Amino acid sequence: MGEVAYVSEVRVEREGGPVRRAYLPVENDPVWYGAHGPVREHYGYPEGEFDDHATTLDHVVAAAAG
Repeated sequence: MGEVAYVSEVRVEREGGPVRRAYLPVENDPVWYGAHGPVREHYGYPEGEFDDHATTLDHVVAAAAG
């Protein structure tokens, strides 16, 4: 095994319910994660209880598609 080329240092803070904010390298502002639409309903959060944000799955799909 070769040398480690990069270690990503990320901090995630839970805001409540499904809402989290992640601090990513080189980003000035945190990235918000949460739930919306059918995902929010699946986990039993009523509409309006939390602000809608993209899910972590949405970000993984976007990263894989890019």
